[in-house]
Amino acid sequence: MQRNFFLTDLMKTGAHQTYERFLSMHSLPNQTIDYTGEYYTLHNYNLDSYDRKFALIDRTISNNRVCANPEYQQELSKRIELLYSQGFEFILASPWESYENIIIGNVYPKEIKEVKCLQWTGGTSWFWWYMYDKHLNNKLQFNHDNKKHEFLYLNKQPREHRVKLYNKLLGENVLSNSLYTFQGLNPPVKLKKEYELPWVDADNYPKYGKDQDLYEKPYNDSVYSLVSETNDNEHEVFMTEKIWKPIIAQHVFIVHGNHLYLQKLRELGFRTFGDYFDESYDLETDRDKKIDAIVSLCKDRKYRDWKDLYNQTLSLIHI
Repeated sequence: MQRNFFLTDLMKTGAHQTYERFLSMHSLPNQTIDYTGEYYTLHNYNLDSYDRKFALIDRTISNNRVCANPEYQQELSKRIELLYSQGFEFILASPWESYENIIIGNVYPKEIKEVKCLQWTGGTSWFWWYMYDKHLNNKLQFNHDNKKHEFLYLNKQPREHRVKLYNKLLGENVLSNSLYTFQGLNPPVKLKKEYELPWVDADNYPKYGKDQDLYEKPYNDSVYSLVSETNDNEHEVFMTEKIWKPIIAQHVFIVHGNHLYLQKLRELGFRTFGDYFDESYDLETDRDKKIDAIVSLCKDRKYRDWKDLYNQTLSLIHI
């Protein structure tokens, strides 16, 4: 049995309690995990009794304003030096973001580059766990008996690949009977109030904190979730709440994301819709050609019998 110890936030500037809930649900064989979020309680632990010791350094992008503080840098350097001498390894923790989106910059002291340091970014597991943890006990009521709209297509940050897909969909008139947003455009494109989260101001959607919330009505009234993920690169697969929301909602989905995104989803044990419509866009490495393939698929599905689709996929989406 291998014993592991985690200091879940070296500087206590992040979400150490969330990290601890994530760690507590591990299913690793022959591993035990103890943790604390309090640097000043380390003396209460027999650290020499652990096989491995880790200290998480929260590097959430919103923390950049803190990391630039000279006093923060000085204290971080001191703690890194001390814990390194005691056999700790360090983890730069930013599970809310993809590797591509993380910018280290020069706000971290040189000591962090001179010790063994692991990178923890979102990958495929963080948002999967987070959405499970958030909605496990929510009494959500999804009903797919009646549909008024073809696509539910939600966007916020105007990333280049999203803007390209959005403009092409508009140009091909694919969204003529769909629910769609693009909050980051000027002016922002918003949902009708009846479809927006009832607990937010529909005229001023918050920048942070509500993207992982779920409201049944837009899923109940639409046929497909058209998911435009955070990234569309080839060197990682980053799955956010954008895919887990339609999965929770038992909603048929088409994904504009990283290369082999759907393949990775299937490797995780989930089933996709390749038996019911063409998912070969997932194999396309050329980003523009992938957009063309997705738009072509959406144009084809727009006029298909949605009742037939949901009847065919009933066993798949309810597993």
